[in-house]
Amino acid sequence: MMNKKQKIMLLRILVAVAWMIVLHFVPTTGLMRFILYMVPYGIIGHDILRKALKGIRNRQMFDESFLMAVATIGAIALALYAQSGEYTEAIAVMLFYQIGEWFQSYAVGKSRRNISALMDIRPDYANVERDGKLERVDPDEIEVGSVIVVQPGEKVPIDGIVLSGVSSLNTSALTGESLPRDVQAGDEIISGCINLNGLLKIQTTKEFGESTVSKILDLVENASSRKSKSEDFISKFARVYTPAVCYAALALAILPPLVRMIGMDLPADWGSWIYRALTFLVISCPCALVISIPLSFFAGIGGASKAGVLVKGSNYLETLSQTRIVVFDKTGTLTQGVFEVEGIHHSQMEDEKLMEYAALAESASSHPISKSLQRAYGKELDRSRVTDIQERSGNGVLAKVDGMKVAVGNDKLMEHLGIDFIPCHSVGTILHIAVDGEYAGHIVISDVVKPHAKEAIRALKSAGIQKTVMLTGDRHSVAEQVAQDLGLDAVYSELLPADKVDQVEKLLDAKPEKAKLAFVGDGINDAPVLSRADIGIAMGAMGSDAAIEAADVVLMDDNPLQIAKAIKISRKCLRIVYQNIIFAIGIKLICLALGALGIANMWLAIFADVGVMILAVLNAIRALFVKKL
Repeated sequence: MMNKKQKIMLLRILVAVAWMIVLHFVPTTGLMRFILYMVPYGIIGHDILRKALKGIRNRQMFDESFLMAVATIGAIALALYAQSGEYTEAIAVMLFYQIGEWFQSYAVGKSRRNISALMDIRPDYANVERDGKLERVDPDEIEVGSVIVVQPGEKVPIDGIVLSGVSSLNTSALTGESLPRDVQAGDEIISGCINLNGLLKIQTTKEFGESTVSKILDLVENASSRKSKSEDFISKFARVYTPAVCYAALALAILPPLVRMIGMDLPADWGSWIYRALTFLVISCPCALVISIPLSFFAGIGGASKAGVLVKGSNYLETLSQTRIVVFDKTGTLTQGVFEVEGIHHSQMEDEKLMEYAALAESASSHPISKSLQRAYGKELDRSRVTDIQERSGNGVLAKVDGMKVAVGNDKLMEHLGIDFIPCHSVGTILHIAVDGEYAGHIVISDVVKPHAKEAIRALKSAGIQKTVMLTGDRHSVAEQVAQDLGLDAVYSELLPADKVDQVEKLLDAKPEKAKLAFVGDGINDAPVLSRADIGIAMGAMGSDAAIEAADVVLMDDNPLQIAKAIKISRKCLRIVYQNIIFAIGIKLICLALGALGIANMWLAIFADVGVMILAVLNAIRALFVKKL
């Protein structure tokens, strides 16, 4: 679909073409011929002439409109001077330039519509049940903790937890994943999904402005404001290049005739050299570069969004393409972050009692390990029995349970408290428990590796990643086992959040100068590392808000395979950018040389300008198509 402006431009083009065809078969001469030919020139070029005049008035005249106006008016003036009546070239230059502009506008509009359709996830309303009836309200008016109803076919407007109902969700607009996701009571649900069948009652956990759908839209809408080095280069290049070619054209029109007339005692041949200068101006127009490079990045970001990879700016897309080292957090990134109790060893009391003390001591923590203890205990916890909770970051928890001092944590916590413990040789996370300073036993907890994690590491290797590293706070034996199973190059274990930053600093110092390091994480404690890496990648659908805010790239479906895809998308986009730069500049330089030597005429100039622009724009649009990467 074309917008109104594009339809009007297309109509102007068609009218001008029809007028030129009629004039070709109507023999006219003199003033009448000039007037008749100026009609299509005015129809097709009046807005360009107006922009050129405005630029001259504002002292910002060195742009494409100025070049086109000078070149075409100059060509008409030459035809009048020579009394040849050949106005066709001047009108054709303006006509083909406008065809190129229309094509570019249509291409940009189409890519914007593709992205808009893709991101058409903003809900228009939320359903609230009042007096037994559903009432539509603005999502912004919904407070945290409210209960909303989502009917089949409707978008989920706000993040929340399903209170009742069973359904399947279409998450393709968020994750790029075509398979529906099943939800039931107790499941977390994110905004932007489409409810396919059952009626869902959802208790909201966020305000609309903080929900997933709002953050995604904000990321995509603001992505174009963060420009890459390539875009900055093109902007600076155009600012220098356009005035330079204008002065070069002026020199070409004046200096050779003067040299011929004064130094060589030959006829000046002003008409021929001015024609060459005007041809030079048409050829020199830099619109292929100025238009196609930002469009390439825009299309690349749109294509990535379609695949469930949100890139916050073209500068990050460029950095991602240069990534050679990928560093992973373990829990929730390479593993599912769903811990299960595998066993209780060396218990000095009943297993159920030991589990009860551990679950109560950990009851205030939201850590996945704490949740697994509470699930394994399986009974409702009376938190009034727990006081004086102290969380030791990376080590464990101290608390009073029924007035007794309970310590739950790793080897370091036991060593710090001076408690003799029994080491465990099982693979998994080991939680030692001490009660009133006496060792009470330990619980073995294991995490499950994500189904696609091993395949993701292989995909990264095949994408040219030179080194894969895992950082974790987990025990050395567990970390080594996971790293070996997945085929990682290096692993650093038993790290506190601050240690992860230090380790990334060391990896950054040791890497080759032009290579970039990416860190992939999902938790709150990953936010500092995500910010410190050359590029931070957050596992978005289940990742914390802090990680998503700190990251430069967000993966919407938490599948580690998407990391390799994101890198391939960025490299395809950058290949297209460099192709367009080399192609556009190369063709321009060749045609400029031919124009200066008098070999190229206005028709070749039209190809050099409009033809190159159309080819570059077509090439740029390829960045939208990322399905087969």
